[in-house]
Amino acid sequence: MSLSLIVATRGRTEELSALFDTLRAQGRSDLEVIVVDQNGDDRLGPIMARHTARLMLRWLRSDVANACHARNLGLRHARGDVVGFPDDDCLYLPYVLDRVAAGFAAAPDLAILSGPAASPEGGLGSGRWRAEGGAIDLGTVWTSVIEFNLFLRREVAMALGGFDERMGPGTPFGSCEGNDLVARAIEAGHRAAYDPSLRIEHPDKRLTPVAVQRAGLYGAGFGLALRRHAGLRTWANFVIRPAGGMVLSALHGRGLEREYYAATLCGRLRGLMARPDRAPLPPLEPA
Repeated sequence: MSLSLIVATRGRTEELSALFDTLRAQGRSDLEVIVVDQNGDDRLGPIMARHTARLMLRWLRSDVANACHARNLGLRHARGDVVGFPDDDCLYLPYVLDRVAAGFAAAPDLAILSGPAASPEGGLGSGRWRAEGGAIDLGTVWTSVIEFNLFLRREVAMALGGFDERMGPGTPFGSCEGNDLVARAIEAGHRAAYDPSLRIEHPDKRLTPVAVQRAGLYGAGFGLALRRHAGLRTWANFVIRPAGGMVLSALHGRGLEREYYAATLCGRLRGLMARPDRAPLPPLEPA
């Protein structure tokens, strides 16, 4: 089973090189890596030259600063049976791709396979993650999906229109584009599964002023995905959590944490109030 990994990248160099090292260590000859370069310069030239003899690399350029646009561009050029979308600062743990290939080979009707984030310090990374594995449905998609640990059969991803380019980094709705994609697949009748032992390492998000600035964008993406695919009970659950966190952090004098929860809450409410636009995306055409 052949695999295509599509890496949308902007602003990073050595992190991308470290990712390439872990991909080469997977030891698979059926792996292609498509790099969609959103930089306005040639900073990736030395990195690509360093790895091109050791990985099946393809280098595409895009002048659109939008992660989903970049992923869809790479998806149109992909040739693998299964596609994945690693971030440019994550690291693949040993045998990840063998586990992915085996999972799809063992279940011909499986369209999507996902796993959680792993922390560099050990254990699970940022986010709320299901403890149990199994099928993903519209109730569990919120705790089962992260874009850099998401694998789909290529023909399914193409038929669904790929990622919604109105969501994700580079848009006012800066997250949950993966959850939206998986939810659309489930609504179309495809089977998705979550494996908590399928882990990809990603830097933990630290509580910083930058994280507070991003929290509103991330919250808006989450809110929009909830508006499209979740019921009122799920909406309430994910609104109450940041509201409660905001109150508790204020009571304990944790100002930056209170700002983070407030930004998250405001973002989620903004996303929930946005027009959901549930019209199906047109299928992607191969390049």
